[in-house]
Amino acid sequence: MTSTLVQDEAAIRAVFTEFEQGMRERSPERVVARYAADAVTFTLAPPLRNTGLDARDPEALAGWMAGFTGPITIEHRGLEIAVSGDVAFVHGLSRMAAVPVGYPEGFSMWMRTTVGLRRRDGRWLVTHEHQSVPFHMDGSFLAATDLRP
Repeated sequence: MTSTLVQDEAAIRAVFTEFEQGMRERSPERVVARYAADAVTFTLAPPLRNTGLDARDPEALAGWMAGFTGPITIEHRGLEIAVSGDVAFVHGLSRMAAVPVGYPEGFSMWMRTTVGLRRRDGRWLVTHEHQSVPFHMDGSFLAATDLRP
């Protein structure tokens, strides 16, 4: 592995660490700062798709964060990173744990994460993000939030 590739992977992992820290500290500005202006996101929360400013809206994220008490914990596991020039692709598993207002028992769930990044002006930015939770295909169609890696 070349030193450039090692540096790129470290910089990309730092983007994920920044996301984890921004969520834990409940800092919407810090979280959205990792997105490119033309980012497209497919997150767990509606709508089905966010683009551009909608994907980078700190006020909307602050409103979502207000629905929780305490930290919102994000953990990434098994991130696989592929880099080619100024484009990178990352996939792995993510765990979110939090305590919703009015539900003191809180929750912890694993999801699948796929992220595309581009290097712009020397900085890696998220241009595409997709989060998903599998669902039980037994006719109940319930989200399979009980799965663990």
